[in-house]
Amino acid sequence: MNRVREKRQEIGMTQLELANLTQVTRQTIGLIEKDLYNPSIKICILICKALGTTLDDIFWEDE
Repeated sequence: MNRVREKRQEIGMTQLELANLTQVTRQTIGLIEKDLYNPSIKICILICKALGTTLDDIFWEDE
């Protein structure tokens, strides 16, 4: 489970704003947040940069 939605809401960013910063559609962000789309590493890195965080913080799965 990723924490994209949690971090995005924490900093007050909309799905559309994140989509614009990461060069994907708002629908793609919604699917990523619901774990219905597995983004490429390039998109993951862009999301983390836009949210000011790391890949580990957003995408690392805790056991």
